[in-house]
Amino acid sequence: MFKPLNEKLSKLLHGADYNPEQWLDYPEIFEEDLRLMKLANVNVMSIGMFSWAKLEPEEGVFDFSWLDRVMDGLHEKGVSVFLSTPSGARPTWMSEKYPEVLRVSENRVRHLHGARHNHCYTSPVYREKIAIINRKLAERYSNHPAIAGWHISNEYGGECHCHYCQEAFRDWVKAKYKTLAALNHAWWTTFWSHTYTSWSQVESPAPHGETMVHGQNLDWKRFVTDQTIDFYRHELKPLREKNPNIPATTNFMVLFEGLNYDKFASDVDFISWDSYPTWHDSDDERDIAAFTAMNHDWFRSLKGGQPFYLMESTPSSTNWQNMSKLKKPGMHFLSSLQAIAHGSDSVQYFQWRKSRGSSEKLHGAVVDHVGHEHTRVFQEVAEVGEALAKLEDLTGASVKPEVAIIFDTENRWAVKDSQGPRNMGVHYERTVQEHYQAFWEQGIPVDVISMDRDLSQYKLVVAPMLYMVREGVGERVEAFVAAGGTFVTTYWSGIVNETDLTYLNGFPGPLRKTLGIWSEEIDGLYDDESNAIKLNQNNPLGLTGEYGVHDLCDLIHLEGAEALANYQSDFYQGRPALTVNRLGKGAAYYMAARQKLDFNRDFYRALARDIGLKRVIDQDLPEGVTAQLRSNETTDYVFVMNFSNEERKVWLDQVEYQDALTEQKLSDHLLLKPYGIKVLCRPKVKR
Repeated sequence: MFKPLNEKLSKLLHGADYNPEQWLDYPEIFEEDLRLMKLANVNVMSIGMFSWAKLEPEEGVFDFSWLDRVMDGLHEKGVSVFLSTPSGARPTWMSEKYPEVLRVSENRVRHLHGARHNHCYTSPVYREKIAIINRKLAERYSNHPAIAGWHISNEYGGECHCHYCQEAFRDWVKAKYKTLAALNHAWWTTFWSHTYTSWSQVESPAPHGETMVHGQNLDWKRFVTDQTIDFYRHELKPLREKNPNIPATTNFMVLFEGLNYDKFASDVDFISWDSYPTWHDSDDERDIAAFTAMNHDWFRSLKGGQPFYLMESTPSSTNWQNMSKLKKPGMHFLSSLQAIAHGSDSVQYFQWRKSRGSSEKLHGAVVDHVGHEHTRVFQEVAEVGEALAKLEDLTGASVKPEVAIIFDTENRWAVKDSQGPRNMGVHYERTVQEHYQAFWEQGIPVDVISMDRDLSQYKLVVAPMLYMVREGVGERVEAFVAAGGTFVTTYWSGIVNETDLTYLNGFPGPLRKTLGIWSEEIDGLYDDESNAIKLNQNNPLGLTGEYGVHDLCDLIHLEGAEALANYQSDFYQGRPALTVNRLGKGAAYYMAARQKLDFNRDFYRALARDIGLKRVIDQDLPEGVTAQLRSNETTDYVFVMNFSNEERKVWLDQVEYQDALTEQKLSDHLLLKPYGIKVLCRPKVKR
C-alpha cells in the first residue's frame, strides 16, 4: 500500500479536463456544469491549462476573477481541482512582442504563432513570463480548499534549435565530456573527418547538416529531456515556494518517444498519463488491449509501483485519430476499469464539455453539444463514477509483479537510429509488446522498466532487443542470474554502449558470459522471407514442433549454452536458434530470431510453469480474457476482463470470491458479457 499524497487524493478520482474560460460569455453554462457534475459522480476537475490569454489578456494585466468563481463553485459542490500552469499555449501578444519565445525547427526556421507547445524551453523571456504567471497562481490558490495538486503544463514534447538552445546544448556536452578529446572519442568523429576542434562547432542535428553521428543524435535527445525537466523544475519553483505540500505532476503520453520519462520520475510527485486506444479497429481486441495494458504498467513502474493517475481518456471518440470510432456498449466501463486494475487511482477524461468551435469541437466529451445528461455517453460515465466510489478501498493499493520487461527509452532511440541490419524496420516497440502480451494473456502481472532499475525483486526479467547496454547493466544482469533469476533476451542485444560505440571482442558484449553464446553475424530478412526453427527433443521446457521466424536471424556459436532449437533452412540451417545457459542458481535464455506471437505464447507459458510464476487466477483463461491483481493490506482485488465481442466463460480457482461491486458470493465460474468486466475480491493471498 502507498499512502495518499494528501487528503484530497485519498480516494479514487473521477473527473475531466474542464475549460470554463471558453464559456465566459455563457454564464448559465457554469451553473449547469455544476449540476451535471453531481449527476456524473465526478469529484475532480483539471482546469487552467490553456487559460493564459484569459488570465493575462495583456502583458502585466491579470484577471483571476473568473477563475475565483470556478474554484469556489467547484469546491462548494465537493469537486477538487488539479490546477494547471498555462505554459502549454502562450498568448498571442507574447509571440508578437517576443518572437524569441517561438521555437526554431531543426531546419533552423522559426515557427509562427500557433498550435500548442510552440515555445522554447530555454528562452529567458519565456522562462521569465511563466515564472510570473505561476507565482501569481501560487499566491492566489496554493491554499485554496479545492486544490488537490498542480498540473504542470500539458503533454510536454518537442524541441527547439534556436541559438539559446544551441548554447545550452554546448554547455551540456561540455559538462558531460569535459574535453574535446573525450567528446570526439565518444561520438567517433574521426568518421568522415568530423572531428571537433572547438566547442563552438557543436550543433544539434539538422537535415541540412549532421545526422549521421549516432552518439551526437543520442546526446541531443538526452539534452532535450534534461532541458525539458529543467523547465519543469523552473515552473514548479514558485509553486513550491508558496506551499511545498501540494503534489505536482505533468501528464505523459502513450509510449512517447520524444522524452525519457524515466528521468522525470524523481521530479514528479505522481505519474499521470493520457490514454486514447483505438478500440474496435479489428475483431480481435487483444492486440490493442495488451498495448494499452503495457502502457499502464510502464507508467505504474516509473515510480516503483506507486499508483498513477489516468489524467485523460475519451468517454466516446477522438477527433484526431484516423478513425473517430465510437466505443461500443461496455467498452468505456471496461477500459476505464482496466486502468484501475493496472494501478491507476483515477479515471479522467478529455474533455468535460465539447468546445463549440476550433480543433476539438468534435472531440468526445462527457457533455455533448446537446448540453444535457440524457445521452448514452453521459450515463456510461456516471456508471464508472458509481463503481469507483464502491472501490474506494483500492486507493493506494499495489501491484507486485514477479516479471519485468525492459523497455528502455534510450535503447529505443539507439535501435531506431542504427543503420542496419534491417532499415525497413526492426519493430522494437512491436517486439516488446509481443513478449508482454504472452504474459497478459495468461493473467500474469508485469512491470515495464528501464535497464537501470533494480532486478532483484523479480523472478523473471525479459529484455527484447537490448541493443544498448549501458555501463554496469551487464554486470547486474549476470548477478541477477547467478543469484537464481531467469533472464530472457533476443537477437540484436549487447551491441553498443551508451554513446552507440560497438562493443569489441564479440557480441553480445557484456551479456556474452551470462548468455553463453557468441553472435558472429545477423541476417536481415525481407518482408516476404521467412525461416523456421525446430525444437530439439527432450528440451527442458518440453516444447515441441516448428515455429516460423521473420525479420532477423542471429548466427551464433555456443560458449557453454545449450541449444533448445535450430534453424531449418538457408545457409545457417542446423545452427542454434534458441538457447539456455545455466549460470549459478539461475538461467539465461537467448532467442536468436524474431519469433511470432504464437511462439511467445507457448514459450512463456512453459517458462512460467518451469519457474513457478503465479497467475492471478490459477486457471487457463479463454481467448480475449485477462486477469489483473491489485492488493491492499487485507484484500486481493481481481479484475477479470473480457476484451472480445463474444460472451466468455471463466473458471475460477479454489478461492472464495465475492463480487466487489454487488457483494454477491460467486460460484466456480463467471460469465462475462462482450466487453464485460467483473471485479472480484478475496482474502489476500500471500505471494
